[in-house]
Amino acid sequence: MFETFKKAWKVAEIRKKLLFTLIIIVIYRVGCAIPVPGVDAAAVASSVSSNSFLGLFNVITGGAFEQFAIFAMGISPNINASIIIQLLTMVIPSLERLSKEGEEGRKKLAQITRYATLAISLLMAVGFTLGMRAAFKSANFFTYFFTVVTLTAGSMLSMWLGELITENGIGNGISMLIFVGIISRIMPSTISLINNVAGGALGWWWLIVLVVLVVALFAAIIFMDKGERKIPVNYAKKVVGRKVYGGQSTHIPMKLNPSGVMPIIFAISICSLPSMIASWVPNTGFANFVNAYLGQRSAVYIIVYALLIVFFAFFYTTMSFNTQEVSKNLKENGGFVLGIRPGKPTADYLSRILNRLTLAGSIFLAFIAILPILLGIIVPALQNMAIGGSSIIILVNVALETTTQLESMMLMRHYKGFLKA
Repeated sequence: MFETFKKAWKVAEIRKKLLFTLIIIVIYRVGCAIPVPGVDAAAVASSVSSNSFLGLFNVITGGAFEQFAIFAMGISPNINASIIIQLLTMVIPSLERLSKEGEEGRKKLAQITRYATLAISLLMAVGFTLGMRAAFKSANFFTYFFTVVTLTAGSMLSMWLGELITENGIGNGISMLIFVGIISRIMPSTISLINNVAGGALGWWWLIVLVVLVVALFAAIIFMDKGERKIPVNYAKKVVGRKVYGGQSTHIPMKLNPSGVMPIIFAISICSLPSMIASWVPNTGFANFVNAYLGQRSAVYIIVYALLIVFFAFFYTTMSFNTQEVSKNLKENGGFVLGIRPGKPTADYLSRILNRLTLAGSIFLAFIAILPILLGIIVPALQNMAIGGSSIIILVNVALETTTQLESMMLMRHYKGFLKA
């Protein structure tokens, strides 16, 4: 990976994209360090340390929430809006038509997603402002109004920064901002772990166990991310005049984990919703019910979290890999899978393989995601570990996707230079 970045840095065009991405990341991190005026950050940090949901939300925002910074909500509203719009695309015909209209349709859907992000940002800003009203130095309408406007504007600015990275930088903007936020929490998490060992809450041998576990998780995630099934495809020969076309053999690569990190991000957003609402109305019957039965370490939460990861893995894979379309394109171009008839039999065959691969990949994702929660239940001193299985999956996937994109850009530049020559 580092060798890829080193080679990419030598290319002027790619170097500009890397510098642009770094500048946007710096701007984002500065916004994560500027607190909203009139709020006691120490009181907010105390609430974060005692609430598992707020602790997880704080990790995703890179520590911005515990400081109640202008980017305290990060890009979470945009993620939630994307989930809602994508789900509605499957049930609302007009949105489904937009998704099939090519570039123009995607632009309209992106605009609708932005409006949804604004609405969700406003709702979350009001909720967090009311939920954290005890931390305000002066509680009045103007203070609340200013805080709501600041948090909403910060969320929309975060979304815009993510879009800038996607369009003009390197990697997916949303994933990159989450990646940077998680990276920023590694050092505080490590210091907290060392303090637990020094204070006697954990034995020194736990450090060795955790290091071995993290290395094993990294290796397993990389193995799963790189794993793929190659479906052999042959193309029939065509004789046009004196020339023979086709007759080639190739393959369709089907990844073991085609959805990447998105199921984890989507599942976290959905599972966090009850706890988020409960944090807005503390000391109520609903909040007590959520804390008792839907807390991050409850059996219901763990089961729902795992099932949602599996669901979103299938959902995202279906959206990104259309077996009917692949089968149609193969048939039109004279291609066929060995031993399978073209058309619907090919689509059914690809669907079966895709479902099996997605099931295996999603179960692996779910296991990695809930492993730290189970470990925290067994060893209470590890409950507040900021870097868990979900964080490691996000780190590895974003790093691999970024590296792959850099390699593709360098390869394209190589071919362009060859053609110009």
